[in-house]
Amino acid sequence: MDVAALVEQVVLGMGFELVDFETSPRSRLLRVFIDQEKGITVDDCATVSNQLTRVFEVENVDYDRLEVSSPGLDRPLKTASDYERFAGRPIQLRTRVPIGNQRNFKGVLIGLAEGTVRLAAEGGELAFEFDQVEKARLIPQF
Repeated sequence: MDVAALVEQVVLGMGFELVDFETSPRSRLLRVFIDQEKGITVDDCATVSNQLTRVFEVENVDYDRLEVSSPGLDRPLKTASDYERFAGRPIQLRTRVPIGNQRNFKGVLIGLAEGTVRLAAEGGELAFEFDQVEKARLIPQF
């Protein structure tokens, strides 16, 4: 059984977005990060946790601990739709391979078009192939 697919089905079925799903070695710890347009409350996390616990019991998923939380202010950008949704926001981006001896970049996300992530940085506009982005996160603004 694919636990990640099961988690995604439950979370989406409850009207939330599955931002990320992590497991520890041997899947003893399951971490689920959820989000929605209006934000996530503690009650939302508890509701999803309770539902997942019941589903895991029925599906005989063996684990020790389940953690459900919001992705936080420094939310990771995982999917193409994330890059479209958060256009105009400052991000920190890391590439898989160095570009001019640099892997970490900061700037304002312009968006994603034709498989290319575009970023407005101090030195001008930068472009990265989507599949060359190792990870990206929003930079919290206060």
